Amino acid sequence: MQPIFVLVHSPSVGPSTWHPVAEHLAAAGYEVRVPSLLHIGAGAAPFWPRVVSAVRDDLRQVPAGSPVTLVAHSNAGLFLPAIRSGLDHPVTGSVFVDAALPARTGPTPVASPEVLAFLRPMAVNGRLPRWTDWWEEADIAPMFSDPAVRRTVTEEQPTLPLSYYEQHIPVPDGWDDHPCAYLLFGPPYDDLAAEARDRGWRVAHLPGAHLHQIVDPVGTARHLVELAAPCAP
Repeated sequence: MQPIFVLVHSPSVGPSTWHPVAEHLAAAGYEVRVPSLLHIGAGAAPFWPRVVSAVRDDLRQVPAGSPVTLVAHSNAGLFLPAIRSGLDHPVTGSVFVDAALPARTGPTPVASPEVLAFLRPMAVNGRLPRWTDWWEEADIAPMFSDPAVRRTVTEEQPTLPLSYYEQHIPVPDGWDDHPCAYLLFGPPYDDLAAEARDRGWRVAHLPGAHLHQIVDPVGTARHLVELAAPCAP
């Protein structure tokens, strides 16, 4: 049985960052789920249980015995251990795509002290601007090759509370009891790809900027299939 691809977007952006890849995977005959995490910044901390619940709730439409491959982009990678431990479905593989890595033992901070120092002056009444508004245009523009896609991604982004980035995510023991892999787009995630390799994971490189999955969904989908192949039962 082919595992179902569960594409988990960074809570800093939205599910549209995975939709082009999902379309190509579906066209190739794979079942794909793209759970939305857009609501997880509502309410008070902790936020990570709402991420786990969103993925679990989305998979209620999938038969309980169906295997899944979890795919996380950016800081969604920090949530994969908790997601894996919170699912009833068998997880046959996890792929981190230009993603942050959970600590070898938890809990894992969502943001480093340096990043928090960068973010705190931006917060207004405890909430941050949209992620694409954190950066200069010269940094953001190369991530988008299509104005319509950029508009969709930009308008969809949540304004997360600063406390989201101040949280720590648990790393349950034994979460990585299945093959894991890493797909690198480019700096500054090359150090994390090197760490993934040190952990014994398969690592592939598809050169591009941080949102390269919306620029090259065909190449991204191909790499996901290749990285997930060893995980198939």
